[in-house]
Amino acid sequence: MKILFVVNEGNFFLSHRLALATEAQRRGLEVGVVCATGTGEDNVRRAGISAIGVPLSRSGLNPIEELRSLRALSRVYRDQQPDIVHHVTIKPVLYGTTAARWSGVPAVVNAVPGMGFVFTGQGLWAAIRRGFVRVLYRLAMNHPNMQVIFQNSEDMQGFLQSATVDRAHATLIRGSGVDLEQFAYTEEPEAPITFLLVGRMLRDKGVAEFVAAAQGVRRTHPEWRFRLAGDVDPGNPASLTHAQMMAWHRAGDVDWLGHCEDVAAQMRAAHVVCLPSYREGLPKTLLEAAACGRAMIASDIAGCREVLRDRVNGLMVPPRTVEPLTRAMLTLGEDPALRERFRRTSREKAEAVFSVQDVVRHTFRVYDQLLPQ
Repeated sequence: MKILFVVNEGNFFLSHRLALATEAQRRGLEVGVVCATGTGEDNVRRAGISAIGVPLSRSGLNPIEELRSLRALSRVYRDQQPDIVHHVTIKPVLYGTTAARWSGVPAVVNAVPGMGFVFTGQGLWAAIRRGFVRVLYRLAMNHPNMQVIFQNSEDMQGFLQSATVDRAHATLIRGSGVDLEQFAYTEEPEAPITFLLVGRMLRDKGVAEFVAAAQGVRRTHPEWRFRLAGDVDPGNPASLTHAQMMAWHRAGDVDWLGHCEDVAAQMRAAHVVCLPSYREGLPKTLLEAAACGRAMIASDIAGCREVLRDRVNGLMVPPRTVEPLTRAMLTLGEDPALRERFRRTSREKAEAVFSVQDVVRHTFRVYDQLLPQ
């Protein structure tokens, strides 16, 4: 049996799906990764997994380039002859399912992520793109032996109600899970109070709102610290620029750390983890924060609501707003007892619902549904 994981970036596969591949290898499956060329294939190979680079742009809409991606995936599937392909994120799902049908791949798993830039953009052009992508989803989701994995119940209901996916083909698995040992529960660090946002430096992640709230909070609490852990992403239309990030860093209101290998260490060094995002599938950042036992502030949106309940294990704020985020920062920064309550509740939820072992087990049930016994 052979399984191919098809993702935008090889490095994303290592951070979000490596546990699945490791379990597949343990069970005797041959495993390969297909990703955009130059996005971490060598890192995947160093992890003991074969990797194939293909032309796959995350944000482009050039018809010639998109057709080239589709043909490249079809060629890989015919050459590799996998028994099952597992597509992750929009373009692999859209093009990969079509390529799998053309190439006679017996089974397909489509992991639908948060809708990202296409569904958070504003204005006429963004609305046209959304309509176009919805049509593509409807056309692509018709492999005869397919399961579609959703990360949150709200996205799944949207696809079901629009008849994009049939109920028999839909499965809810909450995110990619979290390693409860790597992200172990720890006590809070010493002062000063520190707020952390982990993720790619995208407008959609609410980075600008985080910075503006930090500027407001530091008027009364200049000793508090605000950290941004993650790099810019030039391949994403919503990415902030390196110059903008450095300008904020030099101004002194936030510390931009850039890419961080040890996210768990950054979590341990913080008191509150923030994610004022515009849209999410199920954010790994919040899963990791919950596992570490950190108080959280997140946007009141699909995905975040799967992890965080307002006033139960964190505070929720409206997306794209600064003042509510500022108030939430002040509330948690000034109330250690409230942080403590949220911390313990979050760890309990991570243990009960979000362990990576549970996600792997549920995903293999999906594989077993599709593969001949």
